[in-house]
Amino acid sequence: MDITVTIDRFEGDKAVLITNDKQVINWPKDKLPQTAKEGTVLEINIIDSKDKTNNNKQLAKDILNEILTP
Repeated sequence: MDITVTIDRFEGDKAVLITNDKQVINWPKDKLPQTAKEGTVLEINIIDSKDKTNNNKQLAKDILNEILTP
């Protein structure tokens, strides 16, 4: 899923991003391209990382087993 946002303004170390449907996202300024400025249009790509999710679940199970197994 791609989301198009525009940098509306900067507030301290945060950038205020506005989506096409007028949603507001506060984003760390240091996580933007160095050339970003007010009015810059950005694309945010959101993906479901099933491998990472499964790895996190397995890690949690392993830790619980280690704690609960005498």
